[in-house]
Amino acid sequence: MSAVNDTKFQPPVFFLTGIPGLEDVHDWISIPFCFMYIISILGNSLILFIIVSDRTLHEPMYIFLSMLAVTDLGLSLSTLPTTLGLYLFHSREISHDACFAQMFFIHSLTFIESSVLLFMAFDRFVAICSPLRYASILTLPRIAKMGLLSLLRGVVLIFPLPILLKQHRYCKDNILSHSFCLHQEVMTTTCSDFRINIFYGFFLIVSSQGLDLLLILLSYVMILKSVLSTACHGKRLKALNTCVSHICVVLLFYTPDIASGMIYRLVKNSSPILSIILGNIYLLVPPLMNPIVYSVKTQAIRVKIIRVFVK
Repeated sequence: MSAVNDTKFQPPVFFLTGIPGLEDVHDWISIPFCFMYIISILGNSLILFIIVSDRTLHEPMYIFLSMLAVTDLGLSLSTLPTTLGLYLFHSREISHDACFAQMFFIHSLTFIESSVLLFMAFDRFVAICSPLRYASILTLPRIAKMGLLSLLRGVVLIFPLPILLKQHRYCKDNILSHSFCLHQEVMTTTCSDFRINIFYGFFLIVSSQGLDLLLILLSYVMILKSVLSTACHGKRLKALNTCVSHICVVLLFYTPDIASGMIYRLVKNSSPILSIILGNIYLLVPPLMNPIVYSVKTQAIRVKIIRVFVK
């Protein structure tokens, strides 16, 4: 009898969701998703290849950009199996362990990307506000330590989440509103007390992404103050132009993340379609747009890409 009850109250799988009401055209919807993944993977791989293969680009700014490309590749590959599996093959089921594993990679990689964006803001701050000390501050060993620190922070902070979720019993409808697993959704399908997940999730947001965003904003306030104190108008424009691509990437990353978090926590009875769209924008658009933004706005990267295709 106990085994029967366990089976009844512990469904073995979660059910992923595409776009409600458009299930009949999921095959067509899969086409733009396929293009997005192809462009994301090829674009970030190309950026990474150019930086690794060209010694003239082995500078802090481009090393941080290569870290961003690796993180974006990881994010794309983390969501690709379930998203294309759902839209192409109508495969909605995902086991608990696979869901928890995907959730771990998605959240840890987003935290790592947040750290990398902070490092890139710090790079611009040092380059503009203290150019004479740039080479002595951002040395290769120090950059390596920063990259390792971002990796450890993402892994260590997110590692407790799947462990906490494994302790819960799942007796509700195990239907997730996205084509991938997110912690804030999975925890709501439990039939046990998940307040510790709420508190820990809030702590993670404030202590990592919230703090990173605050420091990024602070760095740009100091950059702006330094640039405005420069008498030469041409130097002002040149300094600000070096920051434009990074500002665009920051907006692409944090805007849908903040909007999605506000909907989950503050808006009751919100449209599920809006939540689905924001979730897809948050995880699919930055890996797609980041290589495009840097290819357009960074002359060194743009020139190298043109040479790759002209040869």
